[in-house]
Amino acid sequence: MENNKRIFKNMDLKKYATELRKNMTDEEKKVWYQILKARIPKFHRQQIIGNYIVDFYCPELKLVIEVDGYQHFLPENIEYDNKRTAYIEEQGIYVLRFENTEVNKDIEYVRYIINNVCDARQKGAPIVPEYR
Repeated sequence: MENNKRIFKNMDLKKYATELRKNMTDEEKKVWYQILKARIPKFHRQQIIGNYIVDFYCPELKLVIEVDGYQHFLPENIEYDNKRTAYIEEQGIYVLRFENTEVNKDIEYVRYIINNVCDARQKGAPIVPEYR
């Protein structure tokens, strides 16, 4: 995690990010309270990166975790999400995505993947494709 380049934040989104933090989805709550809230290094909820708001972000690991509902799979949103992910990855940040169904069906699997990706990021190791 050597790249200490300062990441642009569109502060016009601050009020919206605060609202999203107060109104997390049930799946975001599960990931936050059951996996990320007490994790070290620390994750933050609904963080601004560029012109986007991400669900969870750990600056130390340069890791974003997204929990995607059905709206992310609509044709009109796929291109937007791809552009968003490309921008975030250009900042040197790894994006890890889970579908709501994964969170609801098997939170232990989600925990396992997050723990493995966090461990790999801490060690500077490559992410194994099966963890994505």
